Formats: sequence, structure tokens, C-alpha cells
Amino acid sequence: MAPATRAECLAADAADPLAHVRARFHLDGARIYLDGNSLGPPAAGVQDALERVARDEWRGGLIGSWNQAGWLDQPFRLGDRIGTLVGAAPGQVAVTDSTSVNLFKLLAAALAWGRDSGRRRIATTRDNFPTDLYIAEGVAELGGGQVAEHLDATTAVLTLSHVDYRTGRMLDMPGRTQEAHAAGALVCWDLSHSAGAVPVELDAWDVDMAVGCTYKFLNCGPGAPAFLYVAERWQPLLANAVRGWFGHAEPFAFSPEFRPAAGIARFLSGTPGIIGLAGVAAALDAWEGVSINDVRKKSVAIAEMLMGRLDRLGLEVASPRSAAERGSQVSVRHPEGYGLSRALGERGVVTDFRPPDILRFGITPLYLRYADAWDAMDALESVLAAASHQDVRWRERARVP
Repeated sequence: MAPATRAECLAADAADPLAHVRARFHLDGARIYLDGNSLGPPAAGVQDALERVARDEWRGGLIGSWNQAGWLDQPFRLGDRIGTLVGAAPGQVAVTDSTSVNLFKLLAAALAWGRDSGRRRIATTRDNFPTDLYIAEGVAELGGGQVAEHLDATTAVLTLSHVDYRTGRMLDMPGRTQEAHAAGALVCWDLSHSAGAVPVELDAWDVDMAVGCTYKFLNCGPGAPAFLYVAERWQPLLANAVRGWFGHAEPFAFSPEFRPAAGIARFLSGTPGIIGLAGVAAALDAWEGVSINDVRKKSVAIAEMLMGRLDRLGLEVASPRSAAERGSQVSVRHPEGYGLSRALGERGVVTDFRPPDILRFGITPLYLRYADAWDAMDALESVLAAASHQDVRWRERARVP
């Protein structure tokens, strides 16, 4: 049940099974951070990990660290750790490249797989994350295919975002996956707003492929390496179009002929970014002993409390009311949403804005307290009462809104 008063929020914080996890993050100053759905804060061990890798492994070990420090295995070791958060058995997730590059690899692999059977279409929706649309269009152009909004006998792959970045609307992943399979197509999910936020069961839901970033709810740092998932049954059958030496069966044989590595390793391309991977490793330590079900339960309670306060303020909630259809954010639709976000920032409440009119409150239960969310709504009430969101300063928008 959602708290109805600040006193109830404090009681919920005292009983919170995740309360101790907040100390695993650097949350400087008195800010209330409601933007973890865009960039998570650093985990307490990240800075030391980056310094250690740079000092001891890079400067100290130099090239020998590829062997002595286990650099070669990092994409797979970390992939398995992320796999525990998204319901993937070991050997099916790798941490590598960016979400966009990984999506390109997997969509290109699916299109090549379907070509011989006349499946030359990538199915998606026009409200999918824009970058995902760009990637799908680029893959289709290079592969002689098309992008469509419906499934049929010519569809090679359906690609969708599990949670919508604007409203937080969450799709029925097992249902849509079954729908794609019934049409004879593969499915590739974008988990960027799901991983570390909501329970996901890639193996149990029979998902074929997935991608996701690590810098949102996983808190691995700005531009941190992303991850990709390929179900074990598909790994021998799909080819990586971005063929690089780290996807080769013997990368240090330097053969002019490409021979794909076995398993998930074939979906690597160039040299892994070891410094970025160090941040991922340290950030994932913050998840030690954390239950994703506890995360979800707290997220739902905070969201319901937020929506109740927003209703009383007369604001339009753009997110689905049903928890089953909502990720870990609550969005408000307001013509001056940008001004609201900036005015809240001046009161120590960090949110963000997505055009044309969406103000987003990201809920990251690992460090967000119930009382923080309550106080954020008090700040919003003050902003509206003072009309601070209408300040002329907000007419000029920052490059990153």
C-alpha cells in the first residue's frame, strides 16, 4: 500500500528491506534524485575501481593485464552478472559496445537469417525509441529490407522497447514475444528502461535477443558499455555483421579469414573498453543481495504515492495507472514541463524533460526513499504556487534538457 502521509513515508523507510543499499551510492548534497531513469549516480566503489584499474592494471601491468588481470573475460563475466537481473542463464549475455551498435548487430543478424525464406522486414512501432527506429531503418536499407508496423509472413524480426521512455508504459513482453513467434519471426527487445527496474525473465519468456544500456537503473556511468543477449539456441545460427577480431574464434591468430567464435563471443567486435568495464563491475557490486522483487514492490508503492499527490495538484499523469503496464517512472504531461523540471532543480529535486511536454520522475528504489518522493511533491506544489516554472529563464533550453 502506498504511504498517504509523510509520517507513513518515514515509517516505510524504516521498514524498507532496501534501506541499507542507499549507502552504496554517492548522493552528494541534499538533492533528491529522480533522474536515475536517465543516468544513475555512481556506486560507492566506482571511483576506487577506476583508479585501481588505471593505476595497477593499466600502468602497472601494461599489456600483461590482458592475461594477468582477466581483461579478456570481462565482457562475459559481467554479462553473466547482468544476466541474473534479466532472467538469462550464463553464456547468453555480453557487455560490449553501445546499445545502438548492439541493436544494429542483432537486427542485421535477424534480417540475414530471414532472407532465404523471404523475410526481409523489420517490424516495430513509430513510437519506439527514436534511435531504435534509426537503427532499424539503417539495417533495412543496407540489407535490402523494409521497416513495417505490422507482423506478417515477410517479417524477420520484431523489435520493441519494453518500457516507453516518455510515459513509462510497459509492454507485455511474453505476450508480444509469442505473437512474433506465431508469425514465424524473431524478437529483439530493448531493455534500457527495464534492466534493474522491473523483473524480466528472458529465458522463461522465450525471448530470442535483447539489448540494453547500463547507465540508467544499473548505475554504471555515462556512456558505460551496453549489453546484448542472444538465446543459446540462436547463437550458432546467427551471424555478426560487425565482424571484428574479438568475435573471431582465434583473435590472436590474426587470420585473414573470419571464423566466428563459439557462443555469445561471436557477437563481440572490437577491443573491449576496459576502463568502462571496470565501472560496470563496481556498479554491479551494489546489487549484491538485492532482490529485484523488493525493488519492484517499492517502486510500485512510490509510484502510487506520486500519482496520488499529482492528482491532488490537478496535474495530468501520462503514465499508465496499472502497475502491470508501467515501468519504474511516473510522467506528467504539462505544456510547461521544461520549466517545471528546471524550477524543481533549483529546489534540489532532479528530474528531466522529454519534448514536447513530458516531465519524468524516475524511481530508483536502491537509493530513493519514500520521504524523498514525498518531499519532491511538496517542492512541486511550491513551484506551482509560486509560478516558478514560468520564469523567463526557461525560455532558452539547455542542450541536454
